[in-house]
Amino acid sequence: MEEQRERPGPPWRRWVEHGGRGPAWRIVLLVAVVAQVGSGWAAQAQSGRVALDWFARLLLLLGPALLLARHRYPAAMVYGVSAVTLVYVGAGYPYGPVFVSLALACFAAVVAGHRRAAWGALGLLWAGHLLIAHWLYRWLPPAGDGPAPWGQEPAVTAWVLAMLAVSELVRVRREQWARERIERAAAERRKVDQERLRIARELHDVLAHSISVINVQAGVGLALLDSDPQQARTALTTIKAASKEALGEVRQVLDTLRTPGDAPRTPAPGLDRLSELVEQAAAAGLAVEITAEGKARALAPGADLAAFRIVQEALTNVVRHSGSRVARVRLTWRPDSLVLRVDDDGPATGSAAGGSGNGLVGMRERAAALGGGIEAGPRPDGGYRVDARIPLKAAPLQEDP
Repeated sequence: MEEQRERPGPPWRRWVEHGGRGPAWRIVLLVAVVAQVGSGWAAQAQSGRVALDWFARLLLLLGPALLLARHRYPAAMVYGVSAVTLVYVGAGYPYGPVFVSLALACFAAVVAGHRRAAWGALGLLWAGHLLIAHWLYRWLPPAGDGPAPWGQEPAVTAWVLAMLAVSELVRVRREQWARERIERAAAERRKVDQERLRIARELHDVLAHSISVINVQAGVGLALLDSDPQQARTALTTIKAASKEALGEVRQVLDTLRTPGDAPRTPAPGLDRLSELVEQAAAAGLAVEITAEGKARALAPGADLAAFRIVQEALTNVVRHSGSRVARVRLTWRPDSLVLRVDDDGPATGSAAGGSGNGLVGMRERAAALGGGIEAGPRPDGGYRVDARIPLKAAPLQEDP
């Protein structure tokens, strides 16, 4: 079975799905460079702020450096970046890319599941900004600075909320991608399990039927080897034909494993091969009578194979577990379903006539996979009966030649 590999998404999606994981020093280096260079440009445009000195440069390095701990200690990291940013703002340095570190810190904390820490860190910065801008400015640099206009606060608040909203959106999207990956993996496992079950059913049905015929004929051959060599030869001929057919069908099943996706070399068996089952059963000493009611229709390949295998397994159970030498197969074509009935008059020999092992389970699974069902059990008047119902779906119309 060919393994289907998931196509990798764009780099930015893989980065988001893994919560910003990757070489941590690259992000730290990039943010540090942006903070240093961008703050230098901001200092030239904001003449009323304190000039960048060694302490400012240190704070601009410390914020990105704390991002190194975003995976191991996300909560402590986001509060630390918030505190560094607040000190930078309180020292009167120019506004600029210093907030990039905080934005990435909040994103990392939210996607790591520490939402309250991210909200608390942003709330701390927002409250500190209000105190500095409207009350503490008298005692903080730059000298002679006045209060900030209240009209800028809606913009600041909107910026804070926008950072949180983007982080939450990324978190939700990341969780959705994670669920999709889990669902795809589960679907692949189900496909593998279904294929394994299908192959197991095919092998069981093929081998159980053919080996039952071989077993019966081997017993006949041994019993008649001295008294009736001609009949023993016939039994051996039947064994050879049954084993050849079984090997062919097993090879067909195994070919689907060796060449996945290729069309099978021989068509799967269907109800058109019921005559072969009759001949094989006759070789095993079981006479099979087949009758049909209603108008026969073309079946879909899966339904046709299931119907054939159900009849095959039911006849195999008669050969193995019933003392009856006659079985009756009746096909009833209804408008919405095909009903298969296999009767034998018993009595049971050895194990239960229905075959309590994998045979009956396999028949039930085949019928259930098509939306039908199986009823099997002893008849009130003796013997055993298997009733199978297979829903009929619209099959492609075949034009008359």
